[in-house]
This record gives sequence, structure tokens and C-alpha cells, in this order.
Amino acid sequence: MTTYGPFEGQAAAMANRLPVFEHMWRLLTQLADEGVLPKRYLELAIVAVSLVNQCDFCVAQHTPKLAVEGITTEGAANLLDWEKHPELTEVDRLVVEYAIAVSSNWHRIRDAMFERLRAHFNDAQIVELTWRIALCGAFNRFNDVLQVEVDV
Repeated sequence: MTTYGPFEGQAAAMANRLPVFEHMWRLLTQLADEGVLPKRYLELAIVAVSLVNQCDFCVAQHTPKLAVEGITTEGAANLLDWEKHPELTEVDRLVVEYAIAVSSNWHRIRDAMFERLRAHFNDAQIVELTWRIALCGAFNRFNDVLQVEVDV
């Protein structure tokens, strides 16, 4: 877990129910070790979802990871303005658009979105991206409801 990042507060909350802690951290570390999705796209999706859900914890924890991928702190804060975002490539914009759609309009995603995604990602990458977006929404709620403090 410590290799994933400074998430001690979240881990401590999860540790109150050991199966939750064990399975979530095993999943996250395994996906990090065996991920098929470039880190930049994963972090763009996570920060976008967290902005949609107004999860200060996840935004604070993942903005530095986006900085490593070349997105400034200001750029991360403005991801929801993806259409004209100066720091994003065409594929970055697609990832952010998809993250927002999965978070807020999942019942309206149509085949055209998947055609666009398939132009850049294979099926395994689309599944991982979708899963991580949905999982991030769950983490956003978990962190906010339990008032998990941001680790520094």
C-alpha cells in the first residue's frame, strides 16, 4: 500500500473492515503493477471524476500524480473545462470527457463514444478505464462520507 501513495487516512478507515481494506488495496496495487492503461490517462480520469464529485481528498491526492504526467496544478483544477483546455491532447480530452460521462451520464453513453475510444484504446484498456472511473466514484463517496483527512 505504501508504494501506491500517501493514503494512510483512507487505509485506516478501510481497516475497520479488514476484507474491504485487503481487497481494495490488493486490487489497486495489482492494477498499478499490471496496468494496461498509461498512467497519464488514469490520473486524468481520477481527477476529473473527483472534480465532478467534489471530493477534495482525491483531488488533493491525485493532482501531484498528474503533475508528474505534465499537467500543472492549475490545469488539474480546470479539467472540467476539457473542451478548450490548453494542456490536454485530443486523447486527454476524450479521457476526461469519458470520465465525466461515466460519472454523471452513464445511462446516456452511446456507441459513438466507444468508437472514439476504440480509435485509441483496446478493449482491456477501455475496461480498466471504465472500472477505475467507477471505482473512483465509490472512493469519492467513501472519503467524503467518512470525512477522511487528506494525508500530507
